[in-house]
Amino acid sequence: MERSLTFYRDTVGLPLIFETPEWTEFSTGGATLALHNVAETPPVDTRSESPAPGHCRPGLAVEDLDAFHLRMVEHGVTCVQAPKDVFGARIAQYLDPDGLVISVSENSSVA
Repeated sequence: MERSLTFYRDTVGLPLIFETPEWTEFSTGGATLALHNVAETPPVDTRSESPAPGHCRPGLAVEDLDAFHLRMVEHGVTCVQAPKDVFGARIAQYLDPDGLVISVSENSSVA
C-alpha cells in the first residue's frame, strides 16, 4: 500500500482523501480512486486490450500531457505508450507499481 500511496500521491499528483494500511482513497476531480490490498492476483498482461479479472484500467485526464509524461519519465515510471493521437485524443499509458496500466489523456478543459 505504501508503494502505491507514494506513486499516486507524489508521482501522479492525486490528492489523498483517506489512508489506512488496507484501504486508500484519492480524489480524481470527478471520481474517487480507491486502492485496497488483496492476497494475490495474477500478473496483468499489458498487451491485452481487456484487463484481467480482478483488475481494472483507470483513466485520468490532465491539462498538459507532455508535462505529465516528462514527470513520469523523470520518476522512472514505465511508459507502455508514449503520448500519441488516438481517435481524436492525445493519450499515453503507464504502469503503476503493481503493473496496472493507467491511461492518461490530455483534456484542455481540466482545471
